[in-house]
Amino acid sequence: MGLTGLEIYKQLPKKNCGECGHPTCLAFAMSLANGKANLEACPYVSEEAREALDSAAAPPIAKIIVGRDENAYELGDETELFRHDRKFYHETAVALELKDTLSKEELENCLQKIKGLKFTRVGLEYKVQFIAVKNETDEVDVFAKTVEYVAGKTKLPLVLLSENPAAMEQALKIAGKDKPLIYAANEENFEKMTALAQENDCPLAVKAEGLGELAELVEKITKAGHKQLVLDPGSRSISRAIADFTQIRRLAIKKKFRPFGYPIISFCTETDPLAEINQAVAYISKYASIVVLKTLEKEHLLPLLTWRQNLYTDPQVPIRVEEKLNEIGEVNENSPVYVTTNFSLTYYSVEGEVGASRIPSYIISVDTDGLSVLTAYADGKFEADKIAKVIKKVGVEEKVKHRNIVIPGGVAVLKGKLEEESGWNVLVGPREASGIPSYAKSKFA
Repeated sequence: MGLTGLEIYKQLPKKNCGECGHPTCLAFAMSLANGKANLEACPYVSEEAREALDSAAAPPIAKIIVGRDENAYELGDETELFRHDRKFYHETAVALELKDTLSKEELENCLQKIKGLKFTRVGLEYKVQFIAVKNETDEVDVFAKTVEYVAGKTKLPLVLLSENPAAMEQALKIAGKDKPLIYAANEENFEKMTALAQENDCPLAVKAEGLGELAELVEKITKAGHKQLVLDPGSRSISRAIADFTQIRRLAIKKKFRPFGYPIISFCTETDPLAEINQAVAYISKYASIVVLKTLEKEHLLPLLTWRQNLYTDPQVPIRVEEKLNEIGEVNENSPVYVTTNFSLTYYSVEGEVGASRIPSYIISVDTDGLSVLTAYADGKFEADKIAKVIKKVGVEEKVKHRNIVIPGGVAVLKGKLEEESGWNVLVGPREASGIPSYAKSKFA
């Protein structure tokens, strides 16, 4: 059980300096108690106090890193049960399973598919994070050779799926330096698996059938000195898994139950790809930090990655693009100039329609704190004086020889004032982005 805010406050320096990001030490102490702050934020805490507060300062769910350097991926470090309370921080990692029963040709085909699983949508990149190599044969040499082949062909971090310590030991001789996730320690093999994890400084998945057994096994492993853990309660049906995952998350966050304060790994068991994706959606929605799937097809994975992105987007902060002058196509000094807000969905809708017009153009994205056109106008963040300043700031005057700028039809009222403020001739465009192609052809073709 964690310390209370007042118990933590007694250990703090009581300077009220604000350097931690909180106005007072008491406010900082309360955030620590709720798992919403890190003790490292206080530059004046003593070493004695740091030791005493270690339990309270630790996040309710530990941060676990799989992979090294630029290929490292962070799991856990979450503080909330529901994203609207604050937000979720680390996206669920998608791991794609490859079995050691596959031939080299089949492995190569699978790896090429995985390499192509990168998507760009509204300026964001969607991709998978891990490759899970499964010891389906239960043969040491076959598993090791498969791990060697896969590790040599990809930079993605690996999840090594084998409960055979001998097979895991050989695989780690090949891939251990890259810090893969070892799966899994169970009641029979945990001593050997823990020793391998410690020797290679790798995170270790802990598997048990049931929450009580899982908590006991975690305590045995942490007492042995290894705390880079990922949990698997052994549930494979959707209903049972979601119930277990929810209980683990609730006990970790609400009760500060340390044996459950680690990320969760889940396995999809459905054979039909669409059913498998639905299963993965459920696990991502309810607290899995890693979900292992078998399908490698783009049409199956894109909806899943889109759902994950939506879930892990901060609900209190709109997705936005940078305020700048954007070039669409091979622009020149005669190219039209459009202006819109930096709300991601608005900007990319305008960009798509401008591109569809096939007339190379400039688009100025004005920083409106990520608000759409009408919302930003109503909030005073898309006004004539601000747009005029941005026109100067982005240097469009040096790019084109004309002085015509197109504003969204929904804010036609800005025309007169913007002409005054900027000295540009303001054209009123269509109210909806879908009207841009026909508008552009009638005005600029």
